[in-house]
Parts: sequence; structure tokens; C-alpha cells
Amino acid sequence: MLYPIAIEPGDEHHAYGVTVPDLPGCFSAGDTMEEAIAKAKEAITGHIEILVEKGWDIPSVSSVSDLAKDPEFAGYTWAMVDIDVTRLLGGSEKINVTLPKSLIDRIDRYVSTHPEFKSRSGFLAQVALERIAKSG
Repeated sequence: MLYPIAIEPGDEHHAYGVTVPDLPGCFSAGDTMEEAIAKAKEAITGHIEILVEKGWDIPSVSSVSDLAKDPEFAGYTWAMVDIDVTRLLGGSEKINVTLPKSLIDRIDRYVSTHPEFKSRSGFLAQVALERIAKSG
């Protein structure tokens, strides 16, 4: 799942601060832009692990274009951090799912051009998670 992060401008005397708008209370920082993004990935992963541990829902992801309209983030730089949320949800369980062959073919073609899903199962898990998160 791609999480938008808002990076507060830094300079030679101040670190770059990072806010994850879709995960209230999730912050990090780094001395360089690259370090700020890397530390944001660690912060997001830890935050989601805690949500899962407590049995809480993982909030849905917003679009950068919507978030950038918020005056709170004026002057911030935006980046996207890729988090494999399905890996953080716990152990896997094999199930049987019946789908039309043409849909399976379309899913497989889509996954082959979108490596972030890694597999058909990864795609189905990610899409299901996104849909559940949006329904609140």
C-alpha cells in the first residue's frame, strides 16, 4: 500500500520532519530527505503493527492531491512510501475462491505489470484491505 507522507522542510540546522496524515500520531524525522523517507517507512510499519496487535482497523489511504489542499501542509514536500500491509496482518491461511476464468486472467495480467502486488493472492488481499478500509 502506498502511504503519502508530508515532509516538512529542513535545512543544515534542522532535520526533515515527517507526518503520515492517514495514520494519526505517526511521525518521524531524518537529517536528510532520504533518511526522513526511510525512517517514515519504519514509523509506518511500527504504527500498523500496533494497530493490528490491538485489533484496530487500518485507516484507508488518501490521495496526495486531496491531502496537499490542506493548509496545514503548505510548503511541505510529498512522497509515497510503499508498505506491504498484508505482511503485517499476521499468518496466512489458504482458502478456496471461485472466480470466473476471464477475471482470473485479467487479475494475472494486471499483477504481471504491477510488481507491487507480488502475486495474485497479494493483489486480492490488498484490494480487499483497501475496500474494507474505505467502508470504515
